[in-house]
Parts: sequence; C-alpha cells; structure tokens
Amino acid sequence: MAKHHIAQINIARLRAPVDDPEIAEFVAALEPINALAEKSPGFVWRLQTEDGDATGVQAYEDELVIVNLTVWESVDDLYEYVYRSGHTDFMRRRSEWFRRMGEAHVCLWWVPVGTLPSIEDGVARLDHLQGNGPTHRAFTFRKQFGPPQEASEL
Repeated sequence: MAKHHIAQINIARLRAPVDDPEIAEFVAALEPINALAEKSPGFVWRLQTEDGDATGVQAYEDELVIVNLTVWESVDDLYEYVYRSGHTDFMRRRSEWFRRMGEAHVCLWWVPVGTLPSIEDGVARLDHLQGNGPTHRAFTFRKQFGPPQEASEL
C-alpha cells in the first residue's frame, strides 16, 4: 500500500475577470472538467469553495491569477488525467482564456496518504520551484522525484 500521494498546484493568469464574457466558455467548462477529474482513476481530492470550484480562492495579490490544487494517488494517474483525457482538449485552448506565464506555473510534491495540502503550502512549493528548480520539495512532470523515504524529504 502506498504511503504517499502526489499533490499538485497550478496557477494561471486570466485574460479577464471570472465574470467577463471573454472567459465565459472557460467558466462554463469548469463543472464538467472538475467532474471528469473526480471520476478519473487515482483522483483523491481537489480544492474548492462552496461554488464547486476554486476560482474564488485568492492566493495571489493579482486578482486575475487563479489556482488549482489537487491530490492524486500517483504521478501517472495525474498525468493520464491532464494529458490523456477530455481535459487535454480543454488545455489546448488555454491561450483563449489565459495569459502566458513566464515562470513555472505547475508544481508537484509528495504528501503522506490522508494529508490534504493547504493553499499556503502549495504556493510555497511553487515559489520554491520557481526559485530553485526541481527538487524533492517541489518538482515537475519533466523532472520528477520519487516518494520520500524519510519525513525530512517532504
């Protein structure tokens, strides 16, 4: 039995506020895309408000930066959802709704099974990745690190 799950945070800068018609199609797709995630193999948890998504979570000063925080049983499960499901078509259209990010905007890290990461932890992990590159503390799909052997590796 696995002792760790994979947590991920990703951020994106919207082209317009959430209630702007320019991104209405993105907002309309949130519910079905989130439902797809929840039905996907290996899905454990996602950050959401009472509205059912995380667009109302203000993790950064820039109000156009939105955040997605999830937990999965494995990196492979997360990868399958992101790059080999109906989510992929949605991702291909991201330039319609988001501005290009000049730095790392997706970060992965291991959490003990049963642990749900906080938004503060996710932001700190992403900051670490942006400042130090991939490490055991914060990494990417391209440069991964296996589950920790000791608590100090978390």
